[in-house]
Amino acid sequence: MWDYTPKVKDHFLNPRNVGDIADADAVGEVGSLACGDALKLYLKLDENKEKIVDAKFQTFGCASAIASSSALTEMVKGKTLDEALAVSNQDIAEFLGGLPEEKMHCSVMGQEALEVAIFKYRGLEVPDHDAEHDHGHAYPDYEGTLVCKCFGITDTFLKKVIADNHLTTSEQVTNFTKAGGACGSCIPKIKELIAEVLGQAKEAAAKPKLSNLKKMQLVQEVLERDIRPMLRADGGDLELIDIDGDHVQIAFRKACAGCASSGNTAKFVEMKLRELVYEGLHVQEVSA
Repeated sequence: MWDYTPKVKDHFLNPRNVGDIADADAVGEVGSLACGDALKLYLKLDENKEKIVDAKFQTFGCASAIASSSALTEMVKGKTLDEALAVSNQDIAEFLGGLPEEKMHCSVMGQEALEVAIFKYRGLEVPDHDAEHDHGHAYPDYEGTLVCKCFGITDTFLKKVIADNHLTTSEQVTNFTKAGGACGSCIPKIKELIAEVLGQAKEAAAKPKLSNLKKMQLVQEVLERDIRPMLRADGGDLELIDIDGDHVQIAFRKACAGCASSGNTAKFVEMKLRELVYEGLHVQEVSA
């Protein structure tokens, strides 16, 4: 018997926002009945198509899957798409007062569905999983080498979950992703990935941290040298609004202002800043 918190029990017995949204702006679907968990998430946006005004879900799974899905819909209402993307699986678990470690994969599934919905809405590619393994999860933007054939999970996705949740054992990886939980043949590879991620973390920790002033200087340099010339060539522009810790706020100008592809452009800006300044930076588009 799992030791569920009162809040998990409440969201399982009295789930919020169950059902579909007929005119949903964004839909994210992950998992499958064959692997035991499936979730379909519906999002409705405001008239500016940026803030989530309603969220509903349909799920097939255990008490933790239902509770995690219910919690997620409550958490994202009222958030902008960028704010919603910042919601982690740990945030979902904390909202519920904690989940048994063996059930953390349910919170990961909720985060996946949210990413899929927003990626698809913004026109970002959501790669299909290998058709040979049609019982696996459809992970958003996590192509790579297939590690767990039983659940169709790639090394790219596993490394992200390991890093995001500070996992150190193959048992933890199984609890968070199900990888290695069936035939077990991929466990040696999972252990290799853990060692790789831990090694990268130690290397990053050994690097000197950027001061806020230096970080601001480097961000401004990259925007002026690598980003703005490209935007101006197409009649657009952007303005740096603020830097708050690791969060960079930008506003698009001229042809980029109100452009349907501004979400993709913001992701490109974030990618370049992470590559050339600091990998922990997050870019947020504002309407200042």
